Amino acid sequence: MDEELRALTERLRAEAAATGAPAARTVYDRLAATGDLDELAAVLTEPGHPLWARELAAFRLGVAGDRRAFESLVLLLNHRDPPRCASAAHALARLGDPRTARAAAALATNELRVAYALHPVRLLAELRAPESVPALITTLERRLRPHDPYRRVALACVEGLGTLGDERAAPVLNDALAHPALAEAAVRALARIPGQR
Repeated sequence: MDEELRALTERLRAEAAATGAPAARTVYDRLAATGDLDELAAVLTEPGHPLWARELAAFRLGVAGDRRAFESLVLLLNHRDPPRCASAAHALARLGDPRTARAAAALATNELRVAYALHPVRLLAELRAPESVPALITTLERRLRPHDPYRRVALACVEGLGTLGDERAAPVLNDALAHPALAEAAVRALARIPGQR
């Protein structure tokens, strides 16, 4: 079993059990075992399903490449709970929907939601889409302001830009060298950009 799927199923099984409703475990078991994508998609559109059931259905649809999961996964990518963001990013990376990079870029660059930008930033690096480098540059530039509290987001941007190895990132990575928390990662990132070694 995929490690991300194992972590997700254990977490959601515990959430279902915590409700104390006997039916919740039955619903969980059915959603975890079914191969019927229409049944999973129905969980996303029918009213009354708890968040854990929607997340499980969206994740399973996403890794199966079923684009009916897209909207639900994007909402989960922007959730306040980091494990939900992580599982959504994992599924979105495998979904193959051309809207994914645009949505991740919008979330990563939204200053009102910067506290939740870590997983959209990591997803952009994984997608290697045309939107990835510009969004990561924009996000990192904003994180280089004095006393910015979102160092993990900044570090993810630096690492992502290193992964992508695009020369457009060189100026902002050079600026990141002046920040002790980012300097080591920025050196590594710059070394991966042709002509910057």
